[in-house]
Amino acid sequence: MTIPADTPILTAAAMRAAEAACAGAGTSLAELMERAGVAVADLVWRMSAGAPVLVLCGPGNNGGDGYVAARLLAGRGAAVRVAALADPATDLAKAARAAWTGPVETLGEATAPAPLVVDALFGVGLSRPVDAGLAAVLRRFAGARVLAVDVPSGIDADAQHDWAPPLPADVTLALGALKPAHVLLPAAASCGAVRLAPIGIAAERAMRTLPVPAAVTPDAGAHKFTRGMVLVRSGPMPGAARLAAAAALRGGAGYVVLSGAEHAPFDAIIAEGRGRYDARLDDPRLGALVIGPGYPADDALDGDVAVALDAAKPLVLDAAAILSALPRLRVLERGAAPAILTPHEGEFAKAFPGLGGSKIERACAAAAATGAVVIHKGADTVIAAPDGRVVAAWPGSPWLATAGTGDVLAGACGAMLARGGDPFDAAVAAVGWHIARAVRKGPGLVADDLVRE
Repeated sequence: MTIPADTPILTAAAMRAAEAACAGAGTSLAELMERAGVAVADLVWRMSAGAPVLVLCGPGNNGGDGYVAARLLAGRGAAVRVAALADPATDLAKAARAAWTGPVETLGEATAPAPLVVDALFGVGLSRPVDAGLAAVLRRFAGARVLAVDVPSGIDADAQHDWAPPLPADVTLALGALKPAHVLLPAAASCGAVRLAPIGIAAERAMRTLPVPAAVTPDAGAHKFTRGMVLVRSGPMPGAARLAAAAALRGGAGYVVLSGAEHAPFDAIIAEGRGRYDARLDDPRLGALVIGPGYPADDALDGDVAVALDAAKPLVLDAAAILSALPRLRVLERGAAPAILTPHEGEFAKAFPGLGGSKIERACAAAAATGAVVIHKGADTVIAAPDGRVVAAWPGSPWLATAGTGDVLAGACGAMLARGGDPFDAAVAAVGWHIARAVRKGPGLVADDLVRE
């Protein structure tokens, strides 16, 4: 499962609007279809390695892309067949079908498979699950390699519904931009390796995939406080706070204080008693406070969160601290200190009950409601800013599914936030740092490995 880095993501409606804008600027929709067909044909040519190819065409423009690809492949001498679900229903698809000079089989139980099957049946145009009869036909091709054009048939491109495709793809070629289904579970798991065909559409970048993590090197005049001072508040389970503090240090902070814990994971971290908490919050050099790791909901947590909100310092809120802070976060004035929230799915559901839509839409709604950056954690992590910017991080590392890794992410967020600048960029950098270290460690990872070299 691979995803192109720093790539635009568009919903189906946004994609149609981008295509219309492209046409309005002088590039016809027929030319866009030809470009899409060229991209599909090029990828099929590489994947097939001379083996026979079966192109499945639907009645819409996704089927039109399939007809164009089949024509181009036949022109190169490929052994290509076309099987259609129905006659073309759009002018573009009709023109593409007319330009294909080979036979067109009727897609059904009698359709013979091929080593490589191209799924150009529905793309982003599907508004319902594949019916049972067609699903049974498609399952007959399960032994072949499958290339899906835009999205596998039977998947909701916007990831609003958890429809299971009858024919998961080995490779999906996204046209013009990625779609939410490429980066959100469960749909993303059925897309295989995702490739992008840049067909000339100018896609907005408010929603995009995770960029390649970039190391931030301190400038020549840096000192420990310009690199960022982070305060991690420890609760009754100090191990989690120690992980967060270690991550803040490894994540680039120049000075880390672990408040309320007797021992720190590294000698370079200052461990001090709980009584110094208020004084530390008054320090003008403090760049970020991390609270929540290892701190269950109780009166002590509520008190510490309230003091932190009153201090108006940049905040990273994890676990129970999110719920504790929510009543105040919703009424903070514009210009208040930035905050990053890091809930996993269970914590998100408690904090923001009743939200509908895809994971991206829910994360955006939570960010808009709180004025905070929200990192909705999971195998498909979504980072959303109050202004509508979104980064989707899929795939991460399955080895992150172990206790304590969320505490490490909270500490990394503290380090990135303490540098100053845009809290959304800080959250994106922290997630990238977190995933990159997990991928590097791989099998057998435990949370401590993320902060030890």
